[in-house]
Amino acid sequence: MQESLYKRMFKLVIQHWPYLLLSTVAALVYVSLNSASIWLTASLINNILMDFKQLMADHTQLAEQSTLTLNEKLKFWTNGLILRETPKETLKVLCLTILVVFLTKNVFLYLKNISMTVIQYYLITEMRNRLYKHFNSLSLSYFNQNKSGELTSIVINDVANLRRALGTSFHQLLVEPINLLAFILLLFIISWKLALLSLIILPVAGFTIITIGRSIRRKSKRTAAMIAGITNIITETLSSIRVVKAFAMEEYEVQRFFKETRQYFKLILRRAKLRLLASPITETLGVMIGILLLWVGGIEVLSDKGLTPEDFLRFILLLFAMMDPLRKLSKVNVELQAGAASAERIFSILDTPPNIINKQNAIKIDTFDEMIQFHNVNFKYESNDIVLHDISFEIKKGSIVALVGTSGAGKSTLADLIPRFYDVNNGSISIDEQNIQNITLKSLRSMMGIVTQETILFNDSIRANIAYGQQIINDELVLAAAKAANALEFINDLPKGFETVIGEKGVKLSGGQRQRLAIARAIMKNPPILILDEATSALDTESERLVQQALETLMADRTVLVIAHRLSTVTNADKIIVLEKGRIKEMGTHDELMEKAGLYSNLYNIQFK
Repeated sequence: MQESLYKRMFKLVIQHWPYLLLSTVAALVYVSLNSASIWLTASLINNILMDFKQLMADHTQLAEQSTLTLNEKLKFWTNGLILRETPKETLKVLCLTILVVFLTKNVFLYLKNISMTVIQYYLITEMRNRLYKHFNSLSLSYFNQNKSGELTSIVINDVANLRRALGTSFHQLLVEPINLLAFILLLFIISWKLALLSLIILPVAGFTIITIGRSIRRKSKRTAAMIAGITNIITETLSSIRVVKAFAMEEYEVQRFFKETRQYFKLILRRAKLRLLASPITETLGVMIGILLLWVGGIEVLSDKGLTPEDFLRFILLLFAMMDPLRKLSKVNVELQAGAASAERIFSILDTPPNIINKQNAIKIDTFDEMIQFHNVNFKYESNDIVLHDISFEIKKGSIVALVGTSGAGKSTLADLIPRFYDVNNGSISIDEQNIQNITLKSLRSMMGIVTQETILFNDSIRANIAYGQQIINDELVLAAAKAANALEFINDLPKGFETVIGEKGVKLSGGQRQRLAIARAIMKNPPILILDEATSALDTESERLVQQALETLMADRTVLVIAHRLSTVTNADKIIVLEKGRIKEMGTHDELMEKAGLYSNLYNIQFK
């Protein structure tokens, strides 16, 4: 699992290899120039402190020697580059050289960083796009089992964590070890004995970093889950704010939120303590080793037994320069572990297959000619009892079929099976004798218009909501649909008419107005099959009258499946199916069912007693 996770994270970065290559080349040049800048800085200090004649004499002596160590060769090449006739000219050349090296180094530093930033922004965009696209492919059952706030948190927070891990951390894992190796190589060139002594820090620091990183990853997973819970509370409260206020539950919701944020605070504080501990521990170990080397190297210089003052100065500068890549590597592991925890949550979503998909050889349909048939259909939601038992009936083209029954009888579930929001467990549903599972989802759902009790509208203009799903918006058709849905009058009364933005879920409109917009949208789609799920049950008498008139316009010359609690709305249906506990209890016209004096008759009499 670990290898698979990091392999997948690596693949996300490597697909942007041109930017990665540019950043890597720039990083290598930067590392080389960084080492050179430290070497030259040591030369500058030495040349200022050392007698110029002695410096020239030493350089001449090196030139006359037949064999030179690598350290002596580097010093000879450096002095050959900067030494001039006078101390002043030498200082001038050395200062200009250092200036050019530092300027060039920072140009490549910028190229390195901007290249990685481009990769990071590509990653954050691509991952959010992939997640959002995958959300739209998942079946409704997935969203019934997962909270919207948690999914939102993964798209926003976890993707951001992954970006940091795959951007900064990935590159530093490549660059900083090279930087470290360059410094270590120079240390060995100067004095292999002191270099070996300095390497004691690496395994100790590595063990500390890995130990802290493991704990941080565990806490990062818990932190991500907790921030998802906080996001979910916010989403839930804001979407239900009317109910919260109606029941005077503001203080309860505030305390519930405070409880979550307190727990989150404790967790992120523990994680921060660990994260901030890595760098001081590494640096303290480095300083301890540095002090030891100062003592050992200083003794050698003072006793004139090995190191020259110039070599010792250079060694100390390089040694303390090693602290920066070591510090960065300690932070890399922290970021990488936090990113890995977020990657697990992201990939868990992307690895969830959609339950409702097109079969390999699925066909397209563009007409509805005969009937919809249910053949011995059984259905249950995941890990629940069976909701529908052995359902068989047909809906002929042009007919109106009503589903009635008490709450929980399975009416809405049955209607959801026709557009394949869910798939049957046993039996089949067919349209014109073609199993709907053999039909492409897009063509199947394009044949249907659905109007539900809970009207779903978007925070957009009235025009856009009516024309939702249309490739090209035809203003004349929008106007005709609004008129047919009895919506034109209230639309014209609005200050901006069809361009009025209606707010989230149409909050700026009344219930009846929202429902008429939903009907106008269905009219605009002009589907041959219509599913009405208690479309008037939540309206007042006047709104219900207007909506019912709009529904009658919508239902004309269409095949309709209507679900209703108000039985007065289905008395003219061609067929009424009475459901009880997921089974068909009765079937027939209104008059036939009233004559039977069974469940339907009892429900009808209760309503109109």
